[in-house]
Parts: sequence; structure tokens; C-alpha cells
Amino acid sequence: MELLPGGAHARVWAPKAGRVELVAEPDGRATALEREGNGYFSGAVPGLEAGGLYRFRLDGGDMRYPDPMSRFQPEGPHGPSQLVDPHRFPWTDQDWQGRAIKGQVIYEMHIGTFTHDGTWDAALRELPALADLGVTVLEVMPVSEFPGRFGWGYDGVNLFAPTRLYGDPDAMRRFVDGAHRLGLAVILDVVYNHFGPDGNYLKCFADDYFTDRYKNDWGESINFDGPNSKPVREFFLCNAAYWIAEYHLDGLRLDATQSIFDSSEERGEPHILTEISLTVRKAADGRATILVGENEPQHASMVKPAEEGGCGLCAIWNDDLHHSAVVALTGRNEAYYSDYRGTPQEFVSALKYGFLYQGQWYRWQGKRRGMPALAMPRPAFVNFLQNHDQIANSARGSRLHALTAPGLLRAMTALILLGPGTPMLFQGQEFAAGAPFLYFADHKPDLAVLVETGRAEFLAQFPSIAEPAMSAGLPKPQAEDSFTRCKLDHREREANAAVWTMHRDLLRLRREDAVFAAQRVGGLDGAVLGEESFVLRFFGEEEGDDRLVLVNLGRDLTLRALAEPLLAPPFVDGAWTVLWSSEEPVYGGGGSAAVEQPDGAWRLPGHAALVLAPARDFPKKSDGAGGNTTPVIVVSHGSETDCRA
Repeated sequence: MELLPGGAHARVWAPKAGRVELVAEPDGRATALEREGNGYFSGAVPGLEAGGLYRFRLDGGDMRYPDPMSRFQPEGPHGPSQLVDPHRFPWTDQDWQGRAIKGQVIYEMHIGTFTHDGTWDAALRELPALADLGVTVLEVMPVSEFPGRFGWGYDGVNLFAPTRLYGDPDAMRRFVDGAHRLGLAVILDVVYNHFGPDGNYLKCFADDYFTDRYKNDWGESINFDGPNSKPVREFFLCNAAYWIAEYHLDGLRLDATQSIFDSSEERGEPHILTEISLTVRKAADGRATILVGENEPQHASMVKPAEEGGCGLCAIWNDDLHHSAVVALTGRNEAYYSDYRGTPQEFVSALKYGFLYQGQWYRWQGKRRGMPALAMPRPAFVNFLQNHDQIANSARGSRLHALTAPGLLRAMTALILLGPGTPMLFQGQEFAAGAPFLYFADHKPDLAVLVETGRAEFLAQFPSIAEPAMSAGLPKPQAEDSFTRCKLDHREREANAAVWTMHRDLLRLRREDAVFAAQRVGGLDGAVLGEESFVLRFFGEEEGDDRLVLVNLGRDLTLRALAEPLLAPPFVDGAWTVLWSSEEPVYGGGGSAAVEQPDGAWRLPGHAALVLAPARDFPKKSDGAGGNTTPVIVVSHGSETDCRA
């Protein structure tokens, strides 16, 4: 629907219908649309103004249906559509140039639980704190209209209508505009692999939106490559461009791309994901954009440029690194964690090469996983310890700080936030939020029972959760308490200031230290130092300007023999100084002593991560024999180096 002087212009694809009318509400005034001859109907609608409500009537029937491209559903997906003027909002971000993927820190958030109020305006008030933390990109979980009072958003049915639950369309625009003023980019999680089971009226207009040629775990697959698929592709490409152009979004996160089926490439035509990436960049009109894919098999082709036969995305989620980290932190490797051991070698390999599985056999699925990705740009790997799925895929929706030792989590956090990939935090992770994150979805009773059963069956892949004592206590997705318990209390930033401070300091180090900021392919190497410890050496652009990251996930370790070249000083007669330590008291740690001992051995504290930098003007200790001196490693506190001999 587009506004015109004195009315509006309507256009809808309805090849099943012989006659289409637009019915204004509440007066019931009907306007017949003209057939274009290609399944589309269109026409001028006199008197329909911004804010007006309307629906479509097909073949003179009693039912009236919301607009498939409705910009707003003020009464939900079953109610009338509202005509919205997309040009009236007073944007202030004319100088905003967007962000490219390199150098970014992503923050995944769910608007309904990010604050107590669960609105765009309430979320906007918390954004200055995220900017201060060091976040640069907000990844908002799906907001397309869905039924009920609460939900994750992945059951959306009106793809062009931001849900009424969080505010009106201008509230979303205020959020984006305010984020840009703070230097924060905003990307939106969109679901192009299925529609929700309730409130989806597309089949009333055209059966060809869907296909049964592909198996889909979440419902009917979208018809991107079959008969009459051209208008379907146009629908989704328009949606991708819509969010960029009308809401000034900086990109998209594409949900479950492995379930976006398209064989068009076999006919020499571009894959729908390739067309989406080209469409988003065109709609941005010169602004930098970010396209992130969730791709369970972790196909590197997702991020190859379109001209090289890829889909042109900027990055994809790195589940391999997450799974290995969870095993190391919790000791559990059941279900889809079963092909990971959480060993030092896995972390060395993941930080060097991105994905752990790049075409090897994957026992859990009984097939090969991944494809070669050694040359993928480092920012193309989105690395994380927590996200909405992984927290909720547990019996209680527990966050990692409730499942592991504090020192272990501090060390692993340092690894993720300083690593060469693109780090991502999940809302509340930055201050160890006490709220869980559960799966919640408010459906009508009969559907709610099916969803509850399906959720329990999914979690039963974990033998520990499948035990009767655990499965009997699983939270019900449809229970309002499952939703309200997940709301963040931002006052915990002060209560858990040590956790917040650590995240802020690490992100500052990542941003301001040129060696960590480089994110170069081949920019680091690593070695295993012990059963639960390892070292990563980040190579600087200038000779000798390297960094060491020492991680010990086990007990205190003393290295009496240093037969590992990566531990060597970066220059002749040089030494290392500790630039950052996860054991600093300000982070809740137990304190950091000097790494190098008087006898030359290195002591790595247990459950800790240390960052070492070259000590060019280092103090020397006398060995007590003839005045000979040896360099020592010293400890840094805050931004100043404590050079005590």
C-alpha cells in the first residue's frame, strides 16, 4: 500500500482469486481492484488515509484478510491492517554511514525481555550503557508480527509489520535513529525459511508461496525455485529492501539459512540468498551493511562474494567454537556437543582456522560437516559463548555463569572477545544477568500443547534432560511466567560491576590494541602447553610487536621447560609483560603474581587467561652471581604498567 493524494494505491498478488476488493474498516466501504493479468490486482483506493484500517476480500466471500505486505497490524495478525506513512518520521541520521563487519562487536537482544517494559522506547534508554561497554552492532531478534502476548519472534506471519507488542512503527524508527546517534548499528533477525503456524493467511491468496518438495523442521518450506516462484522471490526481496530503506537498518541476520531451499543455481540463476545480499546493499544506497547468516552446517560458500559463486554474506555463526567452549566450561558433551572435547587443541584450531569441522565426518549427524574455510576472512566468523538458542536449549534456560566456575568463564570470555573473529554477546551476558532465557511462545490452547510437546521432544536428545525427574519440570513455553522471568534487570550492572568492568576492559583492549584489532588471516599461531592449557601468539604488523594469550583451564601449571618457540621473547634479550589478567581483583579474580619465576620457570594460574605484550624497557633482576641480570615478566594493573623488580 502506498499513500497518494486523496487516498492510496493498493497492489496484491492473489492468483487464486478471480476478484479482489479492498474493504476499509470500520465502515465496510469496498473498492474493487483491477486484474493485471499476472496474478496481481491493483488500483487506487479513494479516501483511505494514513492510520486507516483495511483488509482484502477475495471472490466476494465473507472472510476478510490482512494485507500480506501490511506495514502494521495494531490488533495482531488476525486483525485489520493499518495504512502507515513511512515518510513522516523525522530522521536525524543523515550522516550515518553504516558499519562494515570488520572491527565490530555484536549484541543479540530480544526487545520484549531486554527491559521490564519490553518496548522499543524502554530499550532505547539502555543503549548508552551498551555503547560505553564497547558494543557496536545491535542484532535484534525477529520483530515481524506474530500471534499472542509474547514470543521469540520466529513464528512471524506478517513480515513487513513490526509487532504491536513493542510499540508502533515509529517507535522502532526512534530506536534505530537513537542507536545511530550513539554510533550503534542495528541489524534485524529475519526468518525467510518458514512462517508461523497461526495467523498466516498467504495461502488464501496463493498456494505457490509454499512447496512440499523440501523437508523443513518448522513447517512448510518457501517456494523459491518452483512454479510461480518469481512473485514469491519478489516478496522476500522487497522485504529485505524494506527494512533497510524504510527503517534505516544496517543489515540483516538470516535465520536457519540451511532451510532456505533454492535450486536456481542449477539453472544458472542466482540463489535467493545471493539476490538478498545484492538487494540489501542496493537499498542501503552507499551505506555499509552487514549480513550475518545462521547456517548449521557452516558452509563457507555463504560468505564468498557473489561474483565468486557465493552468497555474498558478511559472516556466519561459529557453532563449533561455542560447542567446544561449553564442553570445556561444563564438562557435558551429550547430544550435539558429543563430537567436541573442549581440549586446548580445539581452541588453538578454532582461533586459527575458524570452524573445527570443514568437511570431516560428524558422528552426531552421521555425515560430513562443513566445507573448506581456511581462507575465510577472520571477521566472517561470529564467535560467541551464549545466544538465545543455546541458553534455552537446557532444562532451566540457565546462563553459563550458573553452570561453570567464575575463573573458567572469565578466561573463556577473554578468549572469545580478543580472538580474531567477530565477537557476539547475548543480552545480560555482560553483567551475569540473574534472569534465565527460556523458550516462550503464547499460542492458542490446542497449538500450545503441540508446541510444548515438540519442545520436550527436541530437548530429549539430551539424556540428562530426558530423565523423568528433569523432563517433568520443564517450563511450559505458553506459561506467562516463562516469559516474564526472562526480563533483564539492568540494575544488576552495578550489583555485578566486576563482570561488567571485565567485558568493558576486554572490548577496549580489542578496540585499541592494533594487534588484536587486525583480525588478519594467518595473524596468529598457537600451541598446547598442558592438558588444559595453551598459548596463542598474535603477530603484530611490526617485527617484535606480538601478543601472547595464555589460557589455563585447569589447575595451577608450572612450565619448567619452555621448549615452545611461540613463548620466545619477541626480540633479542627481550621479555614479556602482563598487559591484562582475568585474575585481577577488580574482575573478582584472586590476584596475579609474576608469571616468570626466579628459576626461569613460568607459572600459569589455574582458571585464568593472561595477555602478554613485549616489555621493551623492562627491569632486570640480579642473579646474585657477578651482577648478571635476566629479564622478568611484570604485571600490569589497569592502564599503567607496574614495573616492580
